[in-house]
Amino acid sequence: MKSRHLFETTRVGSVETRNRIVMAPMTRSRSAQPGNIPTAMMAKYYQQRATAGLIVTEATQISPQGQGYSWTPGIHSPEQISGWRLVTDAVHQVGGKIFSQLWHVGRMSHESFHADGKPVAPSALAPDAQVWVVGEDGVGRMVDSPVPRELTHDDIGQVIADYRQAALNAIDAGFDGVEVHGGNGYLIDQFLRRTSNKRTDEYGGSLANRVRFAQEVLEAISDAIGADKTGIRLAPFITQRGMDDPQAIEAILALAAWCEQKGIAFIHLAEADWDDAPQVPYEFRETLRATFSGAIIVAGNYTEEKAEKFLAAGIVDLVAFGRPFVANPDFPRRLAENLPLAPIGNPATLFGGSEAGYTDYPVWSPDAV
Repeated sequence: MKSRHLFETTRVGSVETRNRIVMAPMTRSRSAQPGNIPTAMMAKYYQQRATAGLIVTEATQISPQGQGYSWTPGIHSPEQISGWRLVTDAVHQVGGKIFSQLWHVGRMSHESFHADGKPVAPSALAPDAQVWVVGEDGVGRMVDSPVPRELTHDDIGQVIADYRQAALNAIDAGFDGVEVHGGNGYLIDQFLRRTSNKRTDEYGGSLANRVRFAQEVLEAISDAIGADKTGIRLAPFITQRGMDDPQAIEAILALAAWCEQKGIAFIHLAEADWDDAPQVPYEFRETLRATFSGAIIVAGNYTEEKAEKFLAAGIVDLVAFGRPFVANPDFPRRLAENLPLAPIGNPATLFGGSEAGYTDYPVWSPDAV
């Protein structure tokens, strides 16, 4: 019988996982309004999928300033913390493990989320991108992100403090750890890349300066809750949203080396998952593995065959799956038993809405075939 590494136990920092399958973070925009508060429906959704070795939640804003999309949950108010406690309790009741993904979108936002109409960023440069915003008519639409306001030195200190407090809030809410969203063109990624960071102070210019913000965020969080409960998501080869910087790989490897010294629990690679996306060179994977001895998680349209190949080679430790978990709450079982996967139903239910297309996908049953 062939080896199936996906179903082995492993560790991610202080957490032991029942398998090497991660439920990837996926924005679903189901939080209660007003207040962006997690709900009992969200608790049910995550509990249904808790047979994953680890769940990483949907991106969760660390402050009102960090929001960029409608109806996404936060983790900065008492009501939000209480809402998330419903989720973590539900997941833990069935033996699952769950990390909160901490999020500040930076310039990937819209004026409607900010009192002065200005998102913030390392530099006052608009992204070539859109965000999902629900209008006064209750309909969500993709709209252009405006030119942001450049963060002052004092602003940066406040954002770092917000990350630290959000991590403490996550532990208070019952999470097993946190993942800092440092990829996909959001705030930390914006500091890492020369295309979005034109600063001339200690947070811009040189490689050491461009990785400084990420380091200070991770240091503040890990000092507060423990490096063994702290990880980061990075997107080295994604070029969308005005983020095409050939030196991004150098910056990410420098950050990985720092994470190794600090004892950060894991690095989670967000790999492009569209058909003609740039491929991640195998040499990069080998270099990252040689640089960082903590857990490496990868995500990006992985097949079981590709996942097993990389796990067997030892260059990754866990593999995250996103879309398969939407319509298959029991995805690990279906993978283990070679059961058919259900397709996603109505795509209109992916963002916002009710239980339809969210918690009403059934587990596999022979009667349904």
